[in-house]
Amino acid sequence: MKPITKVMRAAWLLASAMMPCAQGVPTQVIPAMPANPPPNWMTYHLVHPGPEYANPGDPNCAFYWKGKYHLHYIYKCDGVNFAHVSSDDMVHWKWQPTTLTEKAIGHGMYSGTGFFTKEGQPAIIYHGNGTGRNQLAVALDDNLETWSKSYPLEPKIKPGQDGDKIANWDPDAWLDGDSYYAVSGGNPWNGKPPTLFKSKDLKNWDYLGLFLDHEMPDVMQCEDVSCPNFFKIGNKWMLLCISHKLGCRYYLGEWKNEKFSPDFHARMTWHGGNFFAPESLLTKDGRRVMWAWLLNMPIEPSGVQSLPRELSLPKDGVLRIKPLKELESLRYDEKQQQNIAVKSSAPYKLTEFSGNTLELEVTIKNPKAKECGLDVLSDKDGANGVRIAYIPATKTLMVGKVDALFELKPGEDLTLRVFIDKNLVEVFANDRQAAVTARSYVPENLGISLFSSGADVMVKQVKGWKMHSSYTDK
Repeated sequence: MKPITKVMRAAWLLASAMMPCAQGVPTQVIPAMPANPPPNWMTYHLVHPGPEYANPGDPNCAFYWKGKYHLHYIYKCDGVNFAHVSSDDMVHWKWQPTTLTEKAIGHGMYSGTGFFTKEGQPAIIYHGNGTGRNQLAVALDDNLETWSKSYPLEPKIKPGQDGDKIANWDPDAWLDGDSYYAVSGGNPWNGKPPTLFKSKDLKNWDYLGLFLDHEMPDVMQCEDVSCPNFFKIGNKWMLLCISHKLGCRYYLGEWKNEKFSPDFHARMTWHGGNFFAPESLLTKDGRRVMWAWLLNMPIEPSGVQSLPRELSLPKDGVLRIKPLKELESLRYDEKQQQNIAVKSSAPYKLTEFSGNTLELEVTIKNPKAKECGLDVLSDKDGANGVRIAYIPATKTLMVGKVDALFELKPGEDLTLRVFIDKNLVEVFANDRQAAVTARSYVPENLGISLFSSGADVMVKQVKGWKMHSSYTDK
């Protein structure tokens, strides 16, 4: 197969848009997936097919509204705009007209979130690039294609307050009781902390001071709080955010007395900051679902979003991270293999399972090996693949070059959910950890094998499914 050249990629991007992107064209561009995408393009991840590039490709302003899921993401095309996609299931997406454009609004559309007003209307808060202010707007139609004129969040600074701490940076807003609250993220370039504001009517805002009442010990001084998303989960409140140097992370804690008091902090990315700019929504049945932009990876096209992840916090206080249940609708051609004895240092090739658009579920019985797991996207000799391994000594889940913190409980089996989409691999371990990696696209590398070192392991079961494209009919 011929390699994908820059010329070929440019041709596909040009063909993918229903309207070209050029100076002076109509503002309502509608991105669309081409009928025959290049062979290395993602097939069941949400992507930006063109025009131009989604870099940044931050997911923003997500809602469940009137029977549809809505998500926006940033892309650059004659300005900085919000692409708009809608879905019945958060798996199959349809692009809507791009109406939130720099030309139409008068400023660039940078990171923000969605929330609901007291009247139940969808509203957005975001950073207006070039305005020096965070901006708000309210939806005027049920398709979320028409919005009120944006206006800036201008907080009132009372005597004795230090307004110089306000960064006017990536915002989030929420309704608590009869009051609106908004947080302005901490700017990574001026070192300002996240700050908090309050309003009764979305027009008149009071500055309340710092959002966090203290920082966590494992957070370094250089880390900022950008792309914030704050919400109730279980019996805690969660702050999803990034630090620009290290990627996605989260805090858990209490929201009381108009302050966030965190008592736990953890990472969602560990290598190159490539899990970035998180955004979430509540589903119609009350699940918390998040996405993140995947950057600095050799994946095509631009603006690739992670698979949607379900987050929950049960009574044990340990965050659960699961792949979206609706992804199961893409499965077909199920295969199973059970009770596989994998000898130490003797890889076991899974001849029934191969490919690069797959979901796998692997259960290893109470592993005692120094390292065990599977290799995917391997060549015909079982080499040059992506290794997925549990390493007890370092308490890590290794996915390619990513080392995510993870530890099995005594006597616990290891269950890995593995999603392969061309050259992108996402892994979920025991619903308590998730990691993502990618390597250069090699179309002929399709092999899968189990491995162990230091001790034999028993693989109780391997299930596998081919995956339909989320962009075509089954």
